[in-house]
Amino acid sequence: MKLSLCMIVKNEEASLPKCLESVQNVVDEIVVLDTGSNDTTPEIAQHFGAKVHYFQWCNDFSAARNEALKYVTGDWILVLDADESLTPEIASQLREVINIDDYLLINLVRQEIGATQSPYSLVSRLFRNHPDISFNNSYHALVDDSIAAILTREADWQVGYLPKVAILHSGYQKAVINQQNKYAKAADAMEKFLAVNPDDAYVYSKLGALYVQMGQINQGIELLTKGLNQTLGKREKTKKEPLASLNNSRSINAKNPLVQDIKSTNFDILYELNYHLGIAHTQLKNLSLAISYYQAAVKLPIYPLLKLGGYNNLGNLLKAMGDLQGAKNAYETALKIDDNFVTGYYNLGMVCKAMGLFVEAIDAYSHAIFLNPDYAEAYQNLGVVFLKVGDVDNSLAAFECAIALHEKDNSPEAQRLLQGLQEMRLI
Repeated sequence: MKLSLCMIVKNEEASLPKCLESVQNVVDEIVVLDTGSNDTTPEIAQHFGAKVHYFQWCNDFSAARNEALKYVTGDWILVLDADESLTPEIASQLREVINIDDYLLINLVRQEIGATQSPYSLVSRLFRNHPDISFNNSYHALVDDSIAAILTREADWQVGYLPKVAILHSGYQKAVINQQNKYAKAADAMEKFLAVNPDDAYVYSKLGALYVQMGQINQGIELLTKGLNQTLGKREKTKKEPLASLNNSRSINAKNPLVQDIKSTNFDILYELNYHLGIAHTQLKNLSLAISYYQAAVKLPIYPLLKLGGYNNLGNLLKAMGDLQGAKNAYETALKIDDNFVTGYYNLGMVCKAMGLFVEAIDAYSHAIFLNPDYAEAYQNLGVVFLKVGDVDNSLAAFECAIALHEKDNSPEAQRLLQGLQEMRLI
């Protein structure tokens, strides 16, 4: 099977080399559609062997992506943006799964670099070169609707996902978003789409979440609530099984254990709606209501890695409400899902410290530091716990690391910590 990379780009000379380097020896063809670059983006793409085509930007991502699809000759299509790259570990799996006859679409796990709340998402980026697959939505181009339409006619196809992280994405870091004015552009496009597609739960979820991020909390809650009621209402009308009984919505494929099948797609949207309602009500200090939304979110039968943000935020709220054991349980559940979740270890350390479980707190902070050696707050709190158990030498060593790290980007905190140690006559 031949695998083609398909991209749309504009002025991506800074990020494109890393993206294309990650697919070398993985894809058989690179198709790049340039939508108006005035830098060296086309030349960089050609340097990596890409077939470069040109398209006048019309403020419609789907139109551009569908134009790019016209030039693809491979049996399977991998879609990446310039600010994304493939993980080295996923290459052999991609080559293996595209040789399975059953699949029309294989979703990939994407990790948001630098994200602490919800670092993973499932994206529909690897699919068969089927004549009826196309992108829609001008603001957030997806093939999901066309896939669903094909499945109603060609019922033998399956949809699955690879459980391991496949794509690393750097474009949603705060500095990048602010620089490129991504929020405002996305909101404008989604508002226009919603005006003519008032029954689209996906856009309610995305636009509602965006309003919350932009500080328009009540407006965001209104849209998220509409999307939630609409999605639940559709399930009621179609008389589907109760949510709790659909734990088989994802199952391992017997022919190839690398792939897990997806039996239902409503749950991901339901999770997002509940999750962002939890964020919104947290900002409004409606903590009990926020907890209820997070609890509803984490109960849904979706890929567990996607629930990290839900469990982490639930733990934070339970801790704030005084339910320390509940918070500890939430953090520990998150760490069972992903034992590399740095924020989870730090938060577990904080709640263990509050519970007087100092040995567990030391272990949690130490795990966080092992995963992120520049974690100043983890060193600082580790120093506090060592001091509580009477281990002054290790306490001072941890505090010294915290001070050195704080001095790089938080000098007032470094000075405050240093002064505190001096007042306690520890230095």
